[in-house]
Amino acid sequence: MNRLERATMCSWMSLVVCWLIAAPVFASPSGTGFLVVAPDRGALGNEEIRRLFEEFNQSYRPASLVFVGRDYRGPGTEYSPYLSGALSDLTQAGVTNLIAIPLFLSSADPILANVMASLPSYDYSGSIGWAQPMADSYLIGQIILDRAAALSRQPSDEGVLIVGFGATDQNNERAMQGDLKKLADYLGRYHHFRETQQVVYYDRAAPEAEERNRVADSLITHMAAKKGRALAVMASLGPKFDHGMSLMSRMKTQFREIDVVLSDEELLPHPNVLRWLKKTANGYQPAAASEVGVVIMPHGANQVWNDAVEQVVAPLRATYAIEMAFGMGDARILQEAVSNLEARHMRKIVFVRLYALTRHLKERTDYILGLTDSPTAMGHGGHDTTGTYPPQVRTAAQFETVGGYEETSDVARILHERIVEISTAPADETVFLVAHGEKLDEDDAKWRALINAHIETLKQDPHCAQLKAIRAATVREDWPDKRDKAVKDIRDMIETASQTGRALLIADRLHGSGPYPKLFQGLDYTLNDKGLAHPVLTGWLRTAIDRAAATLTAPRATPSR
Repeated sequence: MNRLERATMCSWMSLVVCWLIAAPVFASPSGTGFLVVAPDRGALGNEEIRRLFEEFNQSYRPASLVFVGRDYRGPGTEYSPYLSGALSDLTQAGVTNLIAIPLFLSSADPILANVMASLPSYDYSGSIGWAQPMADSYLIGQIILDRAAALSRQPSDEGVLIVGFGATDQNNERAMQGDLKKLADYLGRYHHFRETQQVVYYDRAAPEAEERNRVADSLITHMAAKKGRALAVMASLGPKFDHGMSLMSRMKTQFREIDVVLSDEELLPHPNVLRWLKKTANGYQPAAASEVGVVIMPHGANQVWNDAVEQVVAPLRATYAIEMAFGMGDARILQEAVSNLEARHMRKIVFVRLYALTRHLKERTDYILGLTDSPTAMGHGGHDTTGTYPPQVRTAAQFETVGGYEETSDVARILHERIVEISTAPADETVFLVAHGEKLDEDDAKWRALINAHIETLKQDPHCAQLKAIRAATVREDWPDKRDKAVKDIRDMIETASQTGRALLIADRLHGSGPYPKLFQGLDYTLNDKGLAHPVLTGWLRTAIDRAAATLTAPRATPSR
């Protein structure tokens, strides 16, 4: 049946489902398939969803799309043939692990709740799991952010209403408002509006629809009556038979006489909805090794420093698609690196923090990558950066992260080589392994303890065993009050060592000597500033990336809902 014939079957004046797309009949290697369940919005709204699904279905198969409306009450009722047909098509395609993706903002939506409750009653022998609804994703929060930003002039003088649709009673109304609150909170991270509120309109067929919708209208009217501008942002996928018969048209007509600035669109169209669909699917569909990319984030410095790091990374490029993201969790740089990998058809990404300790910049970059909802502004070494919420990447990719090269015992092999390169008479030499250090005393002590563990390994080597001493030190270079004392202590130790022999200073950092020549100016010591950029570090990277990639390519469990 062609598209024209399908369109002819449906009346644009009705809420009857008019179309079902089934993926080509072949099984994915894991037996995983997708059932996208969407609200029946009418002809124009459903066409928006069909176009969205067609883009999704180009890369994610087997998959089916079904529209379900408010008259659905389980098997044997309206819309149930479409669900039965989709399940049958997916079974024939070899799907044994079905992931149902709800194209609904809230799991409290009564239409979705009916489908979730009844789907196990259908004739399907495989496992069925439900993915999370749209409101649980920061990608949907970004849509609200974009809509509000397009309307706003001066946030501090503006009130914002986040508007939902589809409630049928006060219980699901409250639950849906809770999901709208998530979006309002996300908006509040980036724009400090005078106030934000949430309002949910009832489906017109609900028993109390007229009364409850008058209450919703009054909330918007009350917001508009306050000093300053009132903005209304639609967080819905409401009825859209055509441009005139739609939820948006109704809202604009209802409030044309009051001072409310209304967004022009609902959640669709927006590119983040497709990203959300793909990201959801990526969470359950294992990627091929060729679909796993790598973003490596070193600190970055001058060209000499950067080239030294590039040499460490270069041998890995034959195995993995790699993008570099030099910086301290710069969101724009990370977005570019991730987008470049997606343009190369990578579905999953290993993110490497090429920093000394695992926790360095982890909380910040985990937030930017959408892995946590609790951002911080802590940089490597524990120092504050901007103190604001960084933007999160707009991506469909799934991530696995690694970091903390100093924590591998193999670093001792690099340090040994650096010592031997400048050591000539070990019995007369004292070696200082000098690292960046931390702000908090407790954290700095942990870093020095890690270096001391390397020292214990070094002492097993015949050459290093002859040294007068090997000492761990940190300069705590980003905090003047901490740095002054740390540097004085190290200067005193270097001066003492040089009076009775040679003082050797090894830069225990990725490359170069940083501020050490300035901090220790005037002292008698020999410096090795090559740092830890070494083939051993290449080996650590390869092992860490391989381990993370194995996690990303492993079969995913079916969620239970």
